[in-house]
Amino acid sequence: MKYISVAIDGPAGAGKSSVSKAAAKSMGFTYIDTGAMYRAVAVFAINEGIDIRSDSEKLVKRLDEINIDIKYENGEQHIYLCETDISERIRKEDASVGASDVAIIPEVRTKLVELQRKMAKSANVIMDGRDICSYVLPEAQVKIFLTASLQSRAVRRYKELCDKGIECDYEQIKSDMEYRDKNDSQRAVAPLKKADDALLLDTTELSFEQVVEKIKELIQNAL
Repeated sequence: MKYISVAIDGPAGAGKSSVSKAAAKSMGFTYIDTGAMYRAVAVFAINEGIDIRSDSEKLVKRLDEINIDIKYENGEQHIYLCETDISERIRKEDASVGASDVAIIPEVRTKLVELQRKMAKSANVIMDGRDICSYVLPEAQVKIFLTASLQSRAVRRYKELCDKGIECDYEQIKSDMEYRDKNDSQRAVAPLKKADDALLLDTTELSFEQVVEKIKELIQNAL
């Protein structure tokens, strides 16, 4: 049986995870948050006191110790790192920035991409990240590049964190996003960019519900 793969790329804070999750639930697809996997690796490094930027080789040497699992409990996706649920931990800002830093390490990408491709072969999936269309799932039946203005993305992330009771600073979030945009687009391996055959969807002026419906429409039209 050949399963359907939907690949969604875009910069940090474009709303990929939330809208992809909602669209997948509505259409009966499995949602795979690849960004959460990179965040998990970042959390491992943070927990172990590894400075990713100055000593990435130390992390590479310990990759075999990193066991990441995605489970669905009560309809919600949970991320486990070495059997510990870190679903809430990975949403903190240090994990967000760390995810961008570990994503430029070739050995980390090789390990996680292999796992992501394996997942896509086992179910109908909506997978989001930075390089899903162009690198992870280049043969996906549906490809979407989701974007929004930097200010809009920063405001959304700020509100999201505030709603969860997480202390944060808007200017710091905006600065971190600018750093991640540059880091992700300039990395040597599979940089963030719109695939030639991906559909562009700018969400700056759209509500959450409008984006979800638009994604569902694009998927249905493409299939």
